[in-house]
Formats: sequence, C-alpha cells, structure tokens
Amino acid sequence: MRTFLLSVSAIALASSLAACGAPSASEAAPAAPETSTAETTAGPADAPAPELGPAGLYELDLSHASLTWKVSHFGLSNYTARFTGISGTLDFDPEDLSASELDITVDPTSVETDYPFDFKAGHPDSPFDTFDQEISESETYFNASAFPEITFKSTDVTATGPNTGTVTGDLTFRGVTKPVTLDVIYNGTATFPWAPDSPRLGFSATGSLKRSDFGLDFMVPNLGDEVDLLIEAEFAKPADATESE
Repeated sequence: MRTFLLSVSAIALASSLAACGAPSASEAAPAAPETSTAETTAGPADAPAPELGPAGLYELDLSHASLTWKVSHFGLSNYTARFTGISGTLDFDPEDLSASELDITVDPTSVETDYPFDFKAGHPDSPFDTFDQEISESETYFNASAFPEITFKSTDVTATGPNTGTVTGDLTFRGVTKPVTLDVIYNGTATFPWAPDSPRLGFSATGSLKRSDFGLDFMVPNLGDEVDLLIEAEFAKPADATESE
C-alpha cells in the first residue's frame, strides 16, 4: 500500500440479495436518477495506487465495519459468525506508515451467530437463553464476564505493495496476549459531499489465529483450531480534528 488497517476482533456475516425483474421490450427503461458521489482516490485493481489520505487520528466507523470469523465444522463447512460491537482508532502517518498505530476493542458479548432454532428447547439444561449468550458468556467459549474485552494493538505496519501491507499486533483474548498478523488492502481515501471536513480511509483485511493458543480448545479438532478472520473497515477523521490542524 500503502497499507493499513485492522480490526481484530474477528468473525460472521450474513449477506442478502435483492433481485428485480428486467423491463419488458415494450417498456422504456427509466432514466437513472442523478446521485452524489464521493470524491475518492480509489480505483480498479490495475489502476495506479491510490493516494494516501491525510495524517492524523481517525475513528472507526461502525456503520461501515465488520469483523467476521469462521471455523471448520467437522470438515463439512465453515461455521461463520460475527462481532457487532467494535470500536477503535487509527493514528495514520502517510509519510511513515511504520509509525501508524491501530487500537481496536471488541465486545465479546456482541457475537452474533444467527442461530435459527429455539435454543432453550434444544438445550434445556443450559443456563443461557440463547446460543449467542452461551458463546459469549460460557467459560467454555469467550468467558466474557471474566474477560470483557478483546483488544488488538498494532506493533508493526509494513508496506508490501502499492496498496497492500501487513499489520502485526498484540491480540488479547481470554486474558492471553499473542501476536497476530493481518494482510491488508488499502482501498482508498474519500471525502463525502455531506461531510467535506471529515476525510475517511477504507481497508480490507484477512488473518488467522489458533484458538487453542488462547485457551479455547473445546472440541479441537472436530471444530477447527484455526480461525479465519475477515475484516472490512472505514476510519473517519473527526471534523473538529481536521479544523484544529
């Protein structure tokens, strides 16, 4: 990159598709409405590398961030879930990317598995009302009452290409801290017409970890030990911070 990013924590994701029918041959296709577009430096994969955004402290935009994780389920599929409670900052230095700092916090009780059945009916002896609650609060899994935060603090940022890089950081999960490296794509910089004083940066990242390294070894290897992370994130620079520089 010109790299950078995040977010540890990481995780599951549901996607939805909307389909609409094509107009018949006798119907005239309506003109596309005019839309406002952001001024952005992002471009196609084979385009010149996007220009890095301005230096400064950025805040994670939760409405445009996702932390998804997946783990093998008996080798038949990858069980997928996500965290929705994510916050953090990026102190960005485009002149010296290695000096940039990422600090992310994930709420383990924000896990969403989209469990489709009546959990209590199928697990009458469980002290938990939902599967999400069991995953987040059980000592077998995340044990959130004892460890209420999952954190990721960068220790190294390295460019590997015009818009790619790695971010290595200390991941603290269930009271254990281990280094984790994320492969990051810098997607570009944008300033939206409705927020001209709040530039933002966009990133995509992937990574993996062994959950047994953090003391979570329940049903390994039937439930995979390696957990894959998929991260999408936008960081916005507060307008007041921009004005004060």
